[in-house]
Amino acid sequence: MDADAPTPWPHDDQPHGAAGPLAGVRVLELGQLIAGPFAARVLADFGADVIKIEPPGQGDPLRKWRLLRDGTSVWWEVQSRNKRSVCADLRTPEGQTLVRQLAAQADVLIENFKPGTLEGWGLGWEALHALNPRLIMLRVSGYGQTGPYAHKPGFAILGEAMGGLRYLTGEPGRVPVRCGVSIGDSIAALHGVIGVLLALYHRDARGGQGQMVDVALYESVFNLMESLLPEYDAFGVVRQRAGSALPGIAPSNAYRCRAAGDDPEPYVLIGGNGDGIFRRLMHAIGRPDLADDPALAHNDGRARRAAELDAAIEAWTQQRTVEEVIAALEAADVPVGRIYTAADIAHDPHYAARGMVVHATDREGRPLKVPGVVPKLSATPGRLRTPAPRLGEHGAQVAGGRWRAPD
Repeated sequence: MDADAPTPWPHDDQPHGAAGPLAGVRVLELGQLIAGPFAARVLADFGADVIKIEPPGQGDPLRKWRLLRDGTSVWWEVQSRNKRSVCADLRTPEGQTLVRQLAAQADVLIENFKPGTLEGWGLGWEALHALNPRLIMLRVSGYGQTGPYAHKPGFAILGEAMGGLRYLTGEPGRVPVRCGVSIGDSIAALHGVIGVLLALYHRDARGGQGQMVDVALYESVFNLMESLLPEYDAFGVVRQRAGSALPGIAPSNAYRCRAAGDDPEPYVLIGGNGDGIFRRLMHAIGRPDLADDPALAHNDGRARRAAELDAAIEAWTQQRTVEEVIAALEAADVPVGRIYTAADIAHDPHYAARGMVVHATDREGRPLKVPGVVPKLSATPGRLRTPAPRLGEHGAQVAGGRWRAPD
């Protein structure tokens, strides 16, 4: 497939399953910015009917975040696709009444305010659960709804730090760095989606009631920290920053190659940490002595000599361009790859073949490449149905608090 060939915007004449596995599920989104809206977007991609409540005037602040086109963030076009927008001021009795009316008809409510905010507006879990016992309420916050830190405001950077990720990110002896995106928010959002789907299954397949899904940013990050805690408990080891290496797993690193053309960062990533893969890698770089060394047959022995192995590999890669390294190691069936930029993604044939670069249009009809839908379901795939809404565009559809299907 041509890497620049468009993946078309879906039309109404879609095959069986096009409505999505969550068709008919009603989701009320009260959150702003990233974590709550990201979770709602995933549900919307798979067919849920998402009504997003935005404050009148400027709406969700994400509309103005990062790079803007004619005053609106292109990030907004990704985060709010497949949703409807209704304006309401939740600090007013009128806005609170509208939320109650819609929550009474909803399957899921998503919010990511500071804990206690909704309770102050009379829209907390107890109140809404009494109004609609089938309601599932996803609450995403920095520290969770309980505990001594629950009252604190929390953003992704704090969740990443408290969850253990920030301390490990960067070069040894340098300031801990962030990864370049609000990964803590996205991780929390995906945990929220898991919780919502589990709660829907309990309610609809097991005859249960609705429930609250309490997701904390720091806990979501911590859940991905592998053996960080047991290593400390068992051995007193505090894992440290290791740059591009993977401590205790070798060889696995970024290796400099010979510069070619205008490539400012000629690196490849090589994962040679499987026993058989390691042997193939060593033969490919002309080091059969290391391939046949019994002390390196398994990962524990290789981890003790990681610096030696990295030096041997980089001595080989530095004599070759990125393309030459990839060609040689792919021929040896060794996991290897380049470091992708946004431009690489936009023009990559595999992204195109998998439908991961969608040539969409916004509400004004302007073309825009946006990420495709994941995960890939064979029978009921998700899809992009509608562009991100204008502020308050769908207010008439919920006039009087009635949840109407999209036009």
